[in-house]
Amino acid sequence: MAPSGSRSIKRSCQTVLYWIPVIFITIIVAWSYYAYVVQLCIESIDNIGEKIVYLLAYHVAFILFTWAYWQTIFTKPMNPMKEFHLSYSDKELLEREDRGESQQEILRRLAKDLPIYTRTMSGAIRFCDRCQLVKPDRCHHCSVCDKCILKMDHHCPWVNNCVGFSNYKFFMLFLAYSLLYCLFITATDLQYFIKFWIDGLPDSQAKFHIMFLFFAASMFSVSLASLFVYHCWLVCKNRSTLEAFRAPPFRHGADKNGFSLGLSKNFRQVFGDEIRYWPLPVFSSLGDGCSFPTCLVNQDPEQPTSSGHNPPPNKTVGESHQFPIKTLRESQSRLLNSAPSWTENGAAEDKERLGTSNIEMALENET
Repeated sequence: MAPSGSRSIKRSCQTVLYWIPVIFITIIVAWSYYAYVVQLCIESIDNIGEKIVYLLAYHVAFILFTWAYWQTIFTKPMNPMKEFHLSYSDKELLEREDRGESQQEILRRLAKDLPIYTRTMSGAIRFCDRCQLVKPDRCHHCSVCDKCILKMDHHCPWVNNCVGFSNYKFFMLFLAYSLLYCLFITATDLQYFIKFWIDGLPDSQAKFHIMFLFFAASMFSVSLASLFVYHCWLVCKNRSTLEAFRAPPFRHGADKNGFSLGLSKNFRQVFGDEIRYWPLPVFSSLGDGCSFPTCLVNQDPEQPTSSGHNPPPNKTVGESHQFPIKTLRESQSRLLNSAPSWTENGAAEDKERLGTSNIEMALENET
């Protein structure tokens, strides 16, 4: 009982430590609300019109920022579906094999009907020993959460959560609205900050809040701007932070642009097709997080192309997903509508035209 109790205490302490950054940010935001609304707008600004405009604009930015932050923190990361998990018999079969090549043969058999294109750096099937599953593309195991996370970007201590497929849009909006929040405070607080230095304001408690609010908002703006610009670049390239540091390996080799579909399609893969949902912290990303369209969709020699494959029909909740060989989801297919060379039907037609031209050339040579 003692070891079990000590582990429970350890987990509780870790949980408290993980929440410290979030509590710190919450305290800073709560103080900034008091400093801006009470000390600056209500106590220091005399012009009624200016006061009303500042308060209205501030609360719009504040609500969007806190909404996106809440969604980023409390949206659970998505884990691979049951099709990627090993059955009990497969686990026993894998455990009985001592040789790595024999285990890889088993994993290749299990993965042949799954929409998987990436491999390990050595070319093996990506397998998680802790979760006992074949890893989907762009899925990684988080050591903090101790789970495999779909399209994992990174584990962020400031939100105490993994940033991945389920909440990456929320994380992007959190960065955007927190930057907007800090820039708005900096811009509107600047003139009163200057008045403080030239003794244009009377000695009061508001002086400290106005001065410190300007410094805090300015410093946060610099760090948030750099982070936001970096993640905008990742969205445009359709990469995660992990993929930016190490290009995902496909069967033909590592390719940093393997999942890039072009600027517009890369953006819509994260924010969705509905423009009205782009600025709102509601889930609108395309796909299911387990399979992704790629410009290398027909590069896998183990999966022959076929013109007869169609996206699976819609299933009711509770039904298991059956993955046809290398078939794209309906939402993914919408991303590829303007790129026929990436579809399997287009590839089959290209091969047919190429074969016809080769036959004609051969007949000309014989004559």
